[in-house]
Amino acid sequence: MLRKRLRLLGAALVAAGLTALAAVTTATPASAAALTEVTNFGTNPSNLRMYLYVPDRVAPQPALVVAIHYCTGTGPAFYSGTQFASLADRYGYIVVYPSVTRSSQCFDVSSPQALRRDGGSDPVGIMSMVNYVRQRYNVDPNRIFATGVSSGAMMTNVMLGLYPDVFNAGAAFAGVPFGCFATTNGSEWNSECANGQVIKTAQQWGDLVRNAYPGYSGKRPRMQLWHGTNDETLRYPNFGEEIKQWTNLNGLSQTPTFTDTPQSGYTRTRYGSSGGTAPVEAISMQGVSHNLPVDAAQAIRFFGLDTSTPPPTTAPPTTAPPTTAPPTTAPPTTPPPSGGCRVAYVVNAWNTGLTADVTITNTGAATVNGWSLAFTLPAGQTITSGWNATYSPTSGAVTARNVSYNATIPPNGSVSIGFQANHTGNTGRPASFTLNGATCAVA
Repeated sequence: MLRKRLRLLGAALVAAGLTALAAVTTATPASAAALTEVTNFGTNPSNLRMYLYVPDRVAPQPALVVAIHYCTGTGPAFYSGTQFASLADRYGYIVVYPSVTRSSQCFDVSSPQALRRDGGSDPVGIMSMVNYVRQRYNVDPNRIFATGVSSGAMMTNVMLGLYPDVFNAGAAFAGVPFGCFATTNGSEWNSECANGQVIKTAQQWGDLVRNAYPGYSGKRPRMQLWHGTNDETLRYPNFGEEIKQWTNLNGLSQTPTFTDTPQSGYTRTRYGSSGGTAPVEAISMQGVSHNLPVDAAQAIRFFGLDTSTPPPTTAPPTTAPPTTAPPTTAPPTTPPPSGGCRVAYVVNAWNTGLTADVTITNTGAATVNGWSLAFTLPAGQTITSGWNATYSPTSGAVTARNVSYNATIPPNGSVSIGFQANHTGNTGRPASFTLNGATCAVA
């Protein structure tokens, strides 16, 4: 049943044929440029398997990336289905691929043992793998990272939460916050979390992590988060909850310091810095399901491993730019004819959050070249992230402006935008909309 719930992540990640792998039973380092299984690597309470990739040319003091597979996957499948190894060939870092042996092939991110530092289960086995590599290679202790997809993304959150003194940063593709999947009945599955119904304050999410390693007061890892708005397995609200958790842990506001659109349909927000190694970076992928593409190059870029010079262990302070980027294309000074636009607005609400999908249709005879849509959010609603437009301010009288790729709306054409927001009980929609100053019909 669990396998059905967390289905295999994409044909690109299916690698069923990788079974003929060499086994290493001694402390001898793995053969270069080959995925090699390592046994007897240390304490391993949940019987994980360890696969190691060391490129032909290793940096003098290499970084270490722990790449964690999805449910129903394996370490070898994640090796063959992603680009982390080929990028290691280019940049000289080492990759560890943990592999689950339990029947679900999901990582344990639910049990009390897994959610306590050195408490047992999978995190202890993964840390043994990290320590094994550190003992045998001259690994840079300031460049140890974790990344993963789905179940592996959840484990990325867990590893960074439990071992902030070990991991410098992580990249989680379609995951949930640390502690969200917690259960006490032995089940690996938490339906409430999976459905995006576990909503907490940023402080509460941060406290879950802090309480898992009491007394720690050092720096917290940087985190990159990816999520599709149409994720049917680990629902999109989890994305906003992850942002709350990691901004809180890093002592940051939930208001982005930088917003842009790295490609069509993607909205990227950064928190605490506008640079490429910001403390928190979040990428919302419009219309993308749980079967999301894994952009290993962007994760490696965020880790700072795409250059020969390692980034600082903490991001330097910068002057914060505006909360949202200005429109790429300025709206025209002449509004469209009266009655020349129509807006459809669909709300999907839960507990204290909601998403709004907005479709703007040009019903006039002339092309709209550059647009701004003005509306007033009901009291208590505050935008936390958005896609296909920039939003300013985040509450009250809001203006959504086009981004570079959707500035033009031809006659009878439409653009779709949307956002996620918090609410205090009122999940209603705006009463009216104006496009470039002209009142629109409401569908």
